[in-house]
Amino acid sequence: MYNAPPSIARRIAYNVLLFLISLAVLYPALWVVKMALTPSQAFSMDPSPIPTTFSLDNFYMVITGDDPSTPEVTKNWMFIRQFWNSTVIALITSVIGIAFSCTAGYGMSRFAFPGRDTGMSLFLITQMFPGVVMAIPLYILMDELGLLNSAFGLALAYAATAVPFCTWNLKGYFDTIPKELEEAARMDGASQWVIFTQIVLPLSKPALAVTALFSFMTAWNEFILAATFISDERAYTLPVLLQSYVGDFEAKWGLFAAGALIASLPVMLLFFILQRHLVEGLTAGSVKG
Repeated sequence: MYNAPPSIARRIAYNVLLFLISLAVLYPALWVVKMALTPSQAFSMDPSPIPTTFSLDNFYMVITGDDPSTPEVTKNWMFIRQFWNSTVIALITSVIGIAFSCTAGYGMSRFAFPGRDTGMSLFLITQMFPGVVMAIPLYILMDELGLLNSAFGLALAYAATAVPFCTWNLKGYFDTIPKELEEAARMDGASQWVIFTQIVLPLSKPALAVTALFSFMTAWNEFILAATFISDERAYTLPVLLQSYVGDFEAKWGLFAAGALIASLPVMLLFFILQRHLVEGLTAGSVKG
């Protein structure tokens, strides 16, 4: 049956609809860019997202900690240290999340043992509670272990919340990998570790990319636990720094917007690096009938 191509009017209507949806999605981001490029710290009520004045003073002040409008030099470069703190914590969380969830997800997928279903259910139950519920017991535990104001301690807390979701995610993906591949490798003399590292993991790159991105974003964007466990300004993460720009009596919206744009760059970069794995189906056609 022949299907006629859509008419010009319908295509124009589709394009207009897509343009309006894109504008609605991009408008808040454009507003943040406008505030970052406007030297004033006041909140503008102008609905236009296009800045009328362009200045990089807000970015300069965020990165150096110095106000270029004053003659005194007060650079402390604290932002660089806090940016580094967030990067290290997010990377540690990603490594721990991937390492534990890979092995746990594969074990849950391939092996039958007592308590497997109960363990998966408990993992799911932990996702029903917000992270702030664990703030007090985690704080007591971190205090006893001497991990307060520690990047590693904060990464462990983040990994504890990331591993259950990542395990569920990877377990579901491991279930889709045909067992015939592993059986064929086992008949050729491959050990279980070789099967896992050289067959299963390479075929799981799309799921691993999602897991890595989720773990990284969990640690990069989290604020409540970081504000609870970290009291030393030198150990702050970027979300805690950004919150300091909005106080009870003063809000520095220009600095807040500039810091938010800088903080979003690593996540955007990581997404672009991993995006090809997010859409690939590496198991397609792996077993021929």
